[in-house]
Amino acid sequence: MALTSALYTGLSGLDVNQTKLNVIGNNIANSNTVAFKGSRAIFSPQFYLTDQSGSSPDDVNGGTNPSQRGLGAQVGAIEKDMTQGEMETTGKDTDLAIDGNGFFVVQGETQTYTRAGNFGLNEQHELTTSGGEFVMGYGSDAQGNVIAGKLTKITIPADTTSQAKATSKAKLDGNVDAGGDLAAGASVITSPPLAPIDGTPITDTTLLTNLTLASDGTTPLFADGDTLTIDGTKGGRSLTPLTFKIDATTTVADLNNFYDQGLQIKTDEGATGTYTPGAKFDPASNTLKITGNTGADNAVKVTGTAFASTNPNMGLTFADDVTSNPSGESVYTNMQVYDSLGKAVNVDITATMTAKTDAGTTWTFIASSPDNSSAKVFDPTGTGATSFYGAILGSGTINFDNNGQYIGSTNTTLTLDRTGTGATAKQAVALDFTGMTALSSQSSELVLNNQDGFATGTINGFSIGDDGKITGSFSNGQTRTLGQLALATFDNVNGLNDLGGNQYTASANSGAANITAPKTLNTGSIRSGSLEQSNVDISKEFINMITASTGFTASSKVITTSDQLLTDLMNTSR
Repeated sequence: MALTSALYTGLSGLDVNQTKLNVIGNNIANSNTVAFKGSRAIFSPQFYLTDQSGSSPDDVNGGTNPSQRGLGAQVGAIEKDMTQGEMETTGKDTDLAIDGNGFFVVQGETQTYTRAGNFGLNEQHELTTSGGEFVMGYGSDAQGNVIAGKLTKITIPADTTSQAKATSKAKLDGNVDAGGDLAAGASVITSPPLAPIDGTPITDTTLLTNLTLASDGTTPLFADGDTLTIDGTKGGRSLTPLTFKIDATTTVADLNNFYDQGLQIKTDEGATGTYTPGAKFDPASNTLKITGNTGADNAVKVTGTAFASTNPNMGLTFADDVTSNPSGESVYTNMQVYDSLGKAVNVDITATMTAKTDAGTTWTFIASSPDNSSAKVFDPTGTGATSFYGAILGSGTINFDNNGQYIGSTNTTLTLDRTGTGATAKQAVALDFTGMTALSSQSSELVLNNQDGFATGTINGFSIGDDGKITGSFSNGQTRTLGQLALATFDNVNGLNDLGGNQYTASANSGAANITAPKTLNTGSIRSGSLEQSNVDISKEFINMITASTGFTASSKVITTSDQLLTDLMNTSR
């Protein structure tokens, strides 16, 4: 009976519009849920009853169309809207949003996928979802290379360290004053007259135990087992104290070498006028004479107790001869480099203008280090130049043309002696002076621009790039890649199973997950410090709610009308 069918047709209308209202209600309830994807209910008609089939036209009749009655509506599908939501900036480093295609890969009891990037770090410093699932990605090796292809938990440990790197290059910049005076003179420091106890002439091979002051003549200045200390200054700067334990075989030559090392005098610099750098015994005056290097910044002093002994009878002191101090344009700088263990090593560089010609100027530099292993305790029996010179690392020249532009340098590779420190024993450091100029100015300047070494560092922060790479920043100023997030894409995202809680799994119609790094194979990019918002349009949902409620009300009216007609029919038939 047609009226009975109308009842069921109206009932189907109630059912489908009720379902639509459920979908709309869920959308509105989640309108502020992070990365929520709205849904829509799609209706389709149920099957039809054919009261009369259609007929084809012929010579007599033009044909008829089929006559059919529908039996109501049904929910054809509930579809997800997988379009991207708006981005909200949060400023929290572990809040992540995907700009484009893809899902974060998370691991709980099973592997699932999510667009919600409201992550955090647990007590193990592992990146997790708000529900405790682990965020998955790729790890990295000690050099910061991402290990692609193998998913692992993303971890940002607080105790991560950055390995130290020994300095191999150091670049110096600045301008040296070509308008200054050429270097002239040198520091000359003279001891009181000495005499041999045994009466033989004093030479380089004379034993220290045979020396006395000429004014005394009998009391030895030195004895077997004495420890000498020299604590002088150079260019007004305090030098690192140097000690030397003498024995019965120690000679005057050994003592002179000790002075050279303790005062960081480069003895192979060559003579300048009447000045030959280095400590020597002067037979004409029977004195020990110490001559420094040229340039005002190479002026040396050993005043008062700067030269001392554990022997209270030593009594040997030096007086400054101010009339022989060096002069001329010079410049000094100190720089820090690093050994293979990340220990800071101080290097002093003094440059002096030693030549002016029509072709330009020449500057001579001397490099030394108080942290050189052989600069701590003098060992005259050691082998190699660093054992002889101690703190001196080397010397060379820097040449400039008559426009003040750098044209070349010599002997720019220094060798640090780190023997006995646990670091690499011999460390080469190449100096780069190419950024320097020699123009007339008020003063000379020489500064370290950069060097390629660094100390060990601990992590003090991290950031996540748009490619998903997690970069740690360390206390030594270095950075290193700690890992990389992974993203999953699907051939049919609408085919994913929604588990609730912003979690999805693959289904038979979604296709398998294609897992790769962000910004590759059609995956989107990562926006750190942001969250994707729900893509629900509230105004649109309100309109849908009105149409659904109207449809529900109209369907109920069909039922009440059919019921009233059936009642009237029953009353008429009595």
